[in-house]
Amino acid sequence: MKIVIAGAGEVGTHLAKMLSNEDQDIILLDSDQEHLDVIDANYNLMTWNGSTSSFESLRNVGITNTDLYIAVTPYETRNITSCAIAKNLGAKKTVARIDNSEFLVPENGNVLKKIGVDFLIYPEDLAADEIALALAHNWARYWGELHGGNLLVIGVKLHGDSPLLDHKLKDLPVKDHNIHVAAIKRNNETIIPGGNDEIQRDDTLYFITTPEHIQEVRELCCKKKRVIKKALIMGGTRITQRFASQYHDKYHLKIIDNDRENCERLATALPDCEIVWGDGRDIEVLRENNIYQYDAFVALTDSSETNILSCLTAKEFGVPKTVADVENLQFVSQAESLNIGTIINKKLLASSHIFKILLDADESNAKCLALADAEVAEILVKPGAKITKAPVKDLRLPFGMTLAAMVRGDKYLLVGGNTHIQAGDYVVVFSLSGTLSKIEKWFN
Repeated sequence: MKIVIAGAGEVGTHLAKMLSNEDQDIILLDSDQEHLDVIDANYNLMTWNGSTSSFESLRNVGITNTDLYIAVTPYETRNITSCAIAKNLGAKKTVARIDNSEFLVPENGNVLKKIGVDFLIYPEDLAADEIALALAHNWARYWGELHGGNLLVIGVKLHGDSPLLDHKLKDLPVKDHNIHVAAIKRNNETIIPGGNDEIQRDDTLYFITTPEHIQEVRELCCKKKRVIKKALIMGGTRITQRFASQYHDKYHLKIIDNDRENCERLATALPDCEIVWGDGRDIEVLRENNIYQYDAFVALTDSSETNILSCLTAKEFGVPKTVADVENLQFVSQAESLNIGTIINKKLLASSHIFKILLDADESNAKCLALADAEVAEILVKPGAKITKAPVKDLRLPFGMTLAAMVRGDKYLLVGGNTHIQAGDYVVVFSLSGTLSKIEKWFN
């Protein structure tokens, strides 16, 4: 499958790196040769120096036989123009990154489709939805849904009172196979565990289960479910505005920002929210705004470091749930190991969404990048595939992967050692980053 990514900024570069590990034909197009040189030297893809809105450049990268064209430069008008040109030159499907919620209105989106933009990626909208999930399922660090919510990926950090601690996976104190520990985050390392791996204090476990067993997961982790009514948000960014505009009727929201003009704009745009001009990094400002009375603290400034430290401060004030926007990918693993609740990252969210679009173009594979250094893949098993030759326990699967769950017809099942996978099953696989292309050979 041929994919052209237009824009070697943060989203485009991250997406190119992820896709370069897969068996795809990737071309990264950008006018900044310095960015391209760094990527060209380290990743399995082709780069091309040229304008993303140039007819000549698009023809040079072979746009006429491109399956998916993804425009993710920082400029939405350039992305829309680029997709329109690419579509009319022969690209089968196009994706444009946008920064304006107006384009998401259905009648406006229909206009864009007519000129050649098939799909829109609005990272701030994805982040707002992720925050809403984090507040709704506030006992978990991560909450992901597959197949319309019929399979759930739940990440939970364990503390000293969980009965799971100091048990090997094969000896977990559970009666039935209703949950599957698919991955363990320990310090800054992601582990794809086997039966002899032991669960330790402060591990973050990634379970896969079905909706009827959510309470069982929560009780095993000794977590309390809280009702979030009041949330204090630090930073009046685009994510804040998107979240507040969508969820102001569900939560009492107070927004603190240190830019007076921005506060005035927010007050006009969000009349149902409290807007405070002040520096949320100042502990006295937090005290004056009664931070200890809030159920959640959401740090959404443009600084990852500020967001991480502010959430730690909020925890010291006793705020039950904290959410931090951590845009520096190198900080994500460290932030996940700290006691700051849920981490969101627009690059990972945008990449996950684009992978779902990739599913529409290639029905054999769907991917969701749930973790910074691991992958969750949902793979269709082809007739005669190696994975169907024996029960799972006898397959001698590659290191760094686990088969977590599967969909067979209208049934949603967890995978155990005695499970015999069949052609036509959709199997949910957890694997370490960069190993998925090797694993897919078992399914084809």
